[in-house]
Amino acid sequence: MIAREILKQVRQIELRTRHLVNDVFSGEYHSVFKGRGMEFSEVREYQYGDDIRTIDWNVTARYNHPYVKVHEEERELNVMLVVDASRSAMFGSASKFKSEIAAEISALLAFSAIKNNDKVGLLIFTDKVEKFIPPRKGKPHALRVIREVLYYQPSSPQTNIRVGLEHLLRGLKRRAIVFLISDFNADNYLKPLQVLNEKHDVIAIHLIDERDRSLPPGGLLKLQDAESGAELWVDTNDRAFLQQYRDWVGERWTELINATRTMGLDLIQIDTARSYVDPLVQFFKMRERRFR
Repeated sequence: MIAREILKQVRQIELRTRHLVNDVFSGEYHSVFKGRGMEFSEVREYQYGDDIRTIDWNVTARYNHPYVKVHEEERELNVMLVVDASRSAMFGSASKFKSEIAAEISALLAFSAIKNNDKVGLLIFTDKVEKFIPPRKGKPHALRVIREVLYYQPSSPQTNIRVGLEHLLRGLKRRAIVFLISDFNADNYLKPLQVLNEKHDVIAIHLIDERDRSLPPGGLLKLQDAESGAELWVDTNDRAFLQQYRDWVGERWTELINATRTMGLDLIQIDTARSYVDPLVQFFKMRERRFR
């Protein structure tokens, strides 16, 4: 697509998500993600009830009267959007591909972060790191991030979540909020996911399409793996096969759910045939209650 058409698409996403950012997610985002620590603000005279551990002994000695240090929450955060761009993301049996849903969710999170003066970065991965944009502030930077999520052309069709996670472990020097957006059709990523979550605040966003979990009855069908290109003929009227397929998918999803619960890592499951707004709102409200 030419640059003008790409810009138009990005602006359309901005307009679609603006009211959600302003009316729904901005306040929720601010209340949930508290900042990475406390920074010194000023000193003032000691008042009854102040914690004696906050006394500034140097100032107290100078004025022969107790003074305490006042700290304020340090609001600036680094938010990393980590997006799966493998070929399976270019699929959707409803109105939108998984990749389009990922772009809109990325827009909501990016604009919510920018509105709160936080920095936003992006990592796009397949079975390798395709694109890395360091966290920065500002609306133009957020628009660039959305443009890349929408229109970046990956060089590989396959998935290796581990590669993206290990890149973050090496590259992120400061604690960050990491949103990992994927359909999680991959193996051998749980250990690095656990290590990353110990150092950062990781939220996994699982994109689910109805055809990921069940096949429509239609007789003999030739299925092709979007990432490997492998083809397989199946009989979708075979109830035993359909049940076996559903069981296999269910086991993979159950493994993800149980693993994230054990790690203390938040998991948001998004059905691409339904609105992604409700699951995100529920997530923010749940986080707010947890840290209240």
